[in-house]
Amino acid sequence: MKYHIVPVTAFSQNCSLIWCEKTGDAALVDPGGEAAKLMAEVSARAVAVKQILLTHGHLDHVGAAAELAAHYGVPIVGPQSEDRFLLDALPEQSQMFGLDECLPLTPDQWLEEGEEVRVGEERFEILHCPGHTPGHIVFYNRDAHIILMGDVLFKGGVGRSDFPRGSHQALINSIRTKLLPLGDDIAFIPGHGAMSTLGHERLTNPFL
Repeated sequence: MKYHIVPVTAFSQNCSLIWCEKTGDAALVDPGGEAAKLMAEVSARAVAVKQILLTHGHLDHVGAAAELAAHYGVPIVGPQSEDRFLLDALPEQSQMFGLDECLPLTPDQWLEEGEEVRVGEERFEILHCPGHTPGHIVFYNRDAHIILMGDVLFKGGVGRSDFPRGSHQALINSIRTKLLPLGDDIAFIPGHGAMSTLGHERLTNPFL
C-alpha cells in the first residue's frame, strides 16, 4: 500500500491519500477540507480515486467529502451508523467552529465490524472502535501492517471523549481489546500529528 498524508484545515487534520501500486486505484481517507489542495495531490500522483473513506463524523474529518465525491463521481463509505447524528448535524458543527457551512451528509455505505473495504488489491478490515464517537471505525491493512486510525489513538495521546456520546472508558477498551492485540509492529496514521506504532504507544502512552 502506498500513502501520502495531507494535513488540511486549521485543525491540521491528516487526510490520507492511499493507493494500490498495482492498479493505481486510490481512496481519500477523512478529507476534512481544502478540496482543491487534495485534488492537486491526487493529480500529482496520477492515481484514480474510487471512493471516499470516513472513520467518523466530525467536521474536521468529513468537511470536503461531499465535494470530492461529486468531483470524482465516487461513493462515500463509512463510518459506522452510530455516527449518523453527527453527520446530520454538520451545519451546527460548522457554526460551532466558525467555519463555512457544511451540509448534512449521508454516506453511500455504512460500515460494520468485520466487513472489508478494498482499494485496488489492498484490503482493509473494519474495526468498530467507539469512544471518541460512537460510530468510529478504523481501517486495518493486515498485509501492510498499518492502520488508518482517525481519532482513536495518537502518538502520546488518545482521542477526546468529551463530545456528545463520547466515552473515555469505551475508548480505552477499544484500544486495549481491539487494537493493541494486533501486534507491536503495526504502524498507524492518526487523525492528527505524527505516525507511531502500537508497540511504541503500549510502552510509552500515558493514557495506556
